[in-house]
Amino acid sequence: MRRQGTKLVHLGHGVIRLGDGEALERRLASLRAQLSDVLAAHPVAAAAVEDVFHHRNARSALILGHARGVVLEVCASKGLAVAAYPPAVVKRSVTGSGKAEKPQVARMVQILLGLAEPPPPDAADALAIAICHANRS
Repeated sequence: MRRQGTKLVHLGHGVIRLGDGEALERRLASLRAQLSDVLAAHPVAAAAVEDVFHHRNARSALILGHARGVVLEVCASKGLAVAAYPPAVVKRSVTGSGKAEKPQVARMVQILLGLAEPPPPDAADALAIAICHANRS
């Protein structure tokens, strides 16, 4: 997305898919390769991620932390500074409420970016983080 005056312009979105049955190290390598390809094809000026949050399942939180580390490393290797925002800040930035549910976030992303339909959940989360970052920078 880019800012055009006071308006945010949607340039595109997608979701990186990793093999569910693959070993963690293979999935992390795939994440690194795919994200590197995306950044090579679509040069960006800034990066933003969701901040670390507490998770009920320690194993899931650890795996998410590994993936987040790969994302931070890829961004750093491309010379990008990375901003991090807590989930409640992202939700509040997009919907006005830090306790908004995922469907409400997706619908507001659709409205704010003028999309024909709400984006898939993972893409909606990423676009919400981008909107939050654009509004704060």
